[in-house]
Amino acid sequence: MSLDRFAPAVFVLLWSTGWVVAKFAALHSEPFTFLSIRYALSALAFLAFCLVAKAQWPKSRATVLRAIYSGFFLHGFYLAGLWWAIANGVPAGISGIIAALQPLLTAMAAPFLVGERLQKTQQLGLALGFIGIAIAISPKLFDPAMADLSHAALPLAINLIAMGSVTYGTLYQKKHLQSGDLRTIATLQYVAALILTLPLSLIFEHQHFDGTAQAYGALLWSVFGLSMGGVGLLLYLIRRGQVSRAASLIYLMPPAVALEAFIAFGERLTLPLILGTVIVVTGVYMTNRRVVQQAQASV
Repeated sequence: MSLDRFAPAVFVLLWSTGWVVAKFAALHSEPFTFLSIRYALSALAFLAFCLVAKAQWPKSRATVLRAIYSGFFLHGFYLAGLWWAIANGVPAGISGIIAALQPLLTAMAAPFLVGERLQKTQQLGLALGFIGIAIAISPKLFDPAMADLSHAALPLAINLIAMGSVTYGTLYQKKHLQSGDLRTIATLQYVAALILTLPLSLIFEHQHFDGTAQAYGALLWSVFGLSMGGVGLLLYLIRRGQVSRAASLIYLMPPAVALEAFIAFGERLTLPLILGTVIVVTGVYMTNRRVVQQAQASV
């Protein structure tokens, strides 16, 4: 019961550090290379955990394939796109604001996947969310230092696609992986992510990892703080049906990331960034308010 109560808050606290770690890791390693190492170590860590705990592995091939398929989207495409975007110039604070699109994208997909119609207030919330994103990223798009707009537009577009990937992966996990041991499912998902990112590293990068203490520190936090702690809590929340309850705390994600990026890297808290954050948070709240109220009423 206590874990149900505090898991959403702990998840948001852990998850918000992911954008800062991505920015920090980009100083010491290429993104796909870093993620390949992270996924390999995460898979081994989860495997060791499963063996010690004698966790039950999926008994059907269908469940194994579903776990692998979901891993492509929850970890592989999502973090590959996110980390590449940050490594190629998207500020961590802006990327954190884009992360707030996940509840909005989920609400947009709901009518097609579960037949849930959006209310007028929710439709307005969706519109506000995208307006807020446009305001927040406008300085990046129209920076005079950008001789070619595509230098800014492409990483931002990849960042947006990555959010679509994790949204789809979350919905797929909720629909198709409601049974089975989460520890073994997570292991298979990280193997899937490694299958995706390792070829990207070999094809597009030079496998640069500088091996400094800072690089290893970022790697250790990525594996144990994010991959095992944050993702483990995410899978738990999905299984327990607590995602809607966590939505009320996800509103804090963009300002938390912006503040962490300001402290860690001196990313400016500009007026468009602050205004865009407020509008996005308002839009996400309006879109998810009915769902959150229903979840609270059922407690």
